[in-house]
Parts: sequence; structure tokens; C-alpha cells
Amino acid sequence: MPLVYPHLREVAAAYVGRERNPDVLQATSLVHELYLRLLNQKKAGWEDRRHFYTFAAKVMRMILIDHARGNQTQMRGGGSEHVPLSDDIPWIEVGSAELLDLNRALDELGIMDPYKVQLVELRYFLGCTAEETADLVQVSKATVDRDLKFIKSWLYRRIHPPGDGEKANI
Repeated sequence: MPLVYPHLREVAAAYVGRERNPDVLQATSLVHELYLRLLNQKKAGWEDRRHFYTFAAKVMRMILIDHARGNQTQMRGGGSEHVPLSDDIPWIEVGSAELLDLNRALDELGIMDPYKVQLVELRYFLGCTAEETADLVQVSKATVDRDLKFIKSWLYRRIHPPGDGEKANI
């Protein structure tokens, strides 16, 4: 954990920096929650760096989904500021109903192609760069970029289905 803590703290700080009310979600709390959940794993036999980061990305996703659920129960219909999960997917906000929709869409995508969900978790939930993601899943950066472009489009259409006369601007 001491080796990865600085990177995880940076990722957590980025999420907190996007929050409208930083007192609700604190970077240290987020990393410590991740650490506690990782520590509580009964069969956590991480084989290598790749396996650890893949698992940590899934856990970070669960923590942020839990946070979004908590926010939704507290401020249904509230006029909150738009805070994107990532600059690459600005239509998903931290702590919003869209994050819950993203979670459901990722669950559906995971049934069809778990690899694609792994890319999203590493890139957007754990904050890995495209190069780091490519290294962790052992493909080229070009493959990661191409796959993420497709995935973002698929997720957008899944969360915002056409029919309202809107054009998808991804």
C-alpha cells in the first residue's frame, strides 16, 4: 500500500476537487475507505501490479457508486452543480443519478465484454492514463484509445437513448 498510496491519493484528490461541496467527500477518506475495503478482502491474493490495480479500480467504482446513492437519497431533485467524473466523459457527474445509470450500463456491458468494463474502471474510476491502462491490460495505447472511444459512445447512447430529438454530442 505505501507504494501505491500517492497515486491513489492523487486520484481521490481529483474526485474531491470536482465535488461541489468538498466537505462531503474527502480525498483522505476516499483512499482510506479503498484501503479498508482492500484490507477486508478474505482471498486477496494479488498476483501482480496489474491484478492489484484492476481490483482497486473495481473497489473505487463501488465506493463512488455508494457515494452517489447516498447523495441521491439526501438531495433528490436538488439543484447541484455539474461536476464531471472525468473530462473525457463530462456527461457523468460525481454523486449524480447519471453515475448510477453508468454503473447499470457498465454491469450490462460487463456481461457482454468484461475487458471493456475493466478499461473504464482503470481509466475513469482509478484515474490511470491511457498508457498506464494499456500497460495494465497488456495491449497497445492505440487499442485502449480505440476501445475507449467505442465504449464512451456505447455508454452515452445507453444512458441517453436517442428519441428526444437530441443529437449525441460525445
